Amino acid sequence: MPQSQDEMSFWDHLEELRWTLFRCISALLVFAIGGFISMRYLFDHVIMAPCSSDFIVYQWMCKIAVSLPFLPDFCDDTFVISIVQVKLATPFFTHMSSSFWLAVVLTFPYLMYEIWKFVRPALYDHEKRSVRWVFFFGTIMFFIGCLVGYLLVFPMTLRFLGTYNLSDAITSQVSLESYMDNFLMMIFIMGIVFEMPLVSWLLSQIGMVNRSFFRKYRRYAIVGLLIAAAFITPSGDPFTLSVVFLPLYGLYELSAFFVKEAPRENEEEEDADDDAAYQTTT
Repeated sequence: MPQSQDEMSFWDHLEELRWTLFRCISALLVFAIGGFISMRYLFDHVIMAPCSSDFIVYQWMCKIAVSLPFLPDFCDDTFVISIVQVKLATPFFTHMSSSFWLAVVLTFPYLMYEIWKFVRPALYDHEKRSVRWVFFFGTIMFFIGCLVGYLLVFPMTLRFLGTYNLSDAITSQVSLESYMDNFLMMIFIMGIVFEMPLVSWLLSQIGMVNRSFFRKYRRYAIVGLLIAAAFITPSGDPFTLSVVFLPLYGLYELSAFFVKEAPRENEEEEDADDDAAYQTTT
């Protein structure tokens, strides 16, 4: 047992947990207040930016489409998504909830640091070195995932669903609640998905997965990731599908890189089981 665990009683741990929660909640409150104050500017220049054709991602895609004519048309200057308010109290509650989720994203590194500081006394020296890098790597990957969700996944999905028309008699207007639900969901889902290498590493440390697992199920994973990419971006063009699929598949291979190799005897047993299963089927 680490020495610090012997020095701290149960009530000492409880007191430390109380102060950890207090610091985390205080940081969230401070950033939420800052987000509430600046939310009008953020709505106009960040959150609502994908609703118009001058969004920076659409401009990048337009330049790429000039040299690659098989890509979807991102040069349409008339593209616009109309957001409407349906319920009277929706703007206020959206203001509050958006401030909270912005605070969660911005304070994520600090929250990870507080969690690390709380669990650190219970770890051995070699575990401290490993877990410190895990928290750092997990924070970076979370922000990369949120950025991919904002710059790629959500705009692609918005352009398809926002312009999809079932009948000419239907006027397309998107409610503020629907827009924000999809906006937050896409960004946070991608942030969580980008934690796949970290989760795989943790499962590898406790012996639940190894590298042979990723090699064995790679073909199934490709099919599953293609289905997931098609679900996230329901447009039918292969370019949009590949924009989502390639990062997901890259995360799968990165996860396989971070996990441990299987023990030699386990690999031989798995190969023998595979050979026996093959002979049985043939």
